[in-house]
Amino acid sequence: MSDFCKDSKFNNLSKKLDLIKNMKGAVIPSLQEAQAEYGYLCPELIELIATKLNISTEQVYGVASFYSQFKLQPIGKHRVSVCLGTACYVKGADEVLKKISEVLNINEGETTKDGYYSLDTVRCVGCCSLAPLIMIDEKLYAKVKVEEVEQILNNFKKENE
Repeated sequence: MSDFCKDSKFNNLSKKLDLIKNMKGAVIPSLQEAQAEYGYLCPELIELIATKLNISTEQVYGVASFYSQFKLQPIGKHRVSVCLGTACYVKGADEVLKKISEVLNINEGETTKDGYYSLDTVRCVGCCSLAPLIMIDEKLYAKVKVEEVEQILNNFKKENE
């Protein structure tokens, strides 16, 4: 048994899963509980859920990888989201995403080595008149130009340290 499996969060999760396991469609609520506890779904959590629900790890992984709400990698302290909705895309969001990826040295779906930022995309934020836009956590940055990206990220980090 790994040290991971000995921590109190793991034991609490295991008890919660005992309460969920007999529910119809228990896989999704189980994954939600695990992710709420740890922030992402590591292999040990996938295995625990499979064991508790008496299904294969492949079945649990299949559900977890199908739904975008579930994260299979650790996520950063702050989430950088680039809107790729039609208005944002037409106004250069793909180039903004490319620049963010370059500055942070990560691709979409990844987290910086220091664990500070995770990068993802969204399909539409509903602020089309502000295109292109990015969000860092809940803070919106409107009409972002590629040449502003590095300054936005640096300023955000300074403001939030």
